[in-house]
Amino acid sequence: MNPRRLTPSMSLLVAFEAAARHCSFTKAAEELALTQSAVSRQVQTLEAQLEIELFRREGRKIELTAAGALYQHELAAALGRIRSATLQAISYKNDSGPLNLAVLPTLGSKWLLPRMHEFYAKHPDLLVHIHSRIIREDVQSSTHDMNAIICAGSGEWPGYIAHQLLREKLVVIASPTALPEYPAMSPANVAEHALLNVVSRPGVWSDWFDQHNVDHRTMRSGPSFELTAHLIQAVSAGIGIGLVPQILVQDELKSGDLVALFEPMESGRSYYLVYASRYQHLPALKAFSGWLLSLPFPDN
Repeated sequence: MNPRRLTPSMSLLVAFEAAARHCSFTKAAEELALTQSAVSRQVQTLEAQLEIELFRREGRKIELTAAGALYQHELAAALGRIRSATLQAISYKNDSGPLNLAVLPTLGSKWLLPRMHEFYAKHPDLLVHIHSRIIREDVQSSTHDMNAIICAGSGEWPGYIAHQLLREKLVVIASPTALPEYPAMSPANVAEHALLNVVSRPGVWSDWFDQHNVDHRTMRSGPSFELTAHLIQAVSAGIGIGLVPQILVQDELKSGDLVALFEPMESGRSYYLVYASRYQHLPALKAFSGWLLSLPFPDN
């Protein structure tokens, strides 16, 4: 097949996408600052080039055909990516474009944000836009509109550069006010209390019970939370016991608002700064990653 047929000109595609979105040549013309007849001719040229009918025409009314609807759906996403790429390229014309960073919500609020003033002190001309995201192992779904993310996982993400920040350790936490007997508790005693968990990690308590040779059948499930921050607040309120990353409760453990029961448990995951290889030369990302990797991460 002729490659030209498969790569219509941008003007034809933009005219068709606008007409398809509005289901109107007139409204598309207003959006594109063209005449209605010019948009109509461009769509006809595209149909002739593709040798398919994209619209059904009934007088002044137009309606997408099945092929036209499918084509418009795919084109809208492709044109959106092109426009986004163009805006991003323009924003970096002076090597001072912002960094769009996605961070796990509780890690962002309790660990990263309290340190960001140090970054801005070293790089006052750069901006980091921070977005809170619950990030799964599939980092692609969390990075499609981001330059980088900070997440927890295995570190195995083909096509991405991943810098390990620290290994994750989980610790059982409780309120000393709600649980004054905590110094004498054994692992088996944990099963007597409501066990709080985060919905994205339903199996962590099972792993903890396995490590401490406690029968799963004694487990007493408590409420689940979407955010670790909410789970920590629930533990502070005496609702139950939590199993959370130790790095997220350092302040509470230091102040005595919460207590750690037993030694931390290795989760098998680590925290990483992750980004697609195409972003590795962005000035803001290079500055941010250099600063982040220079921080003295706790051995927790």
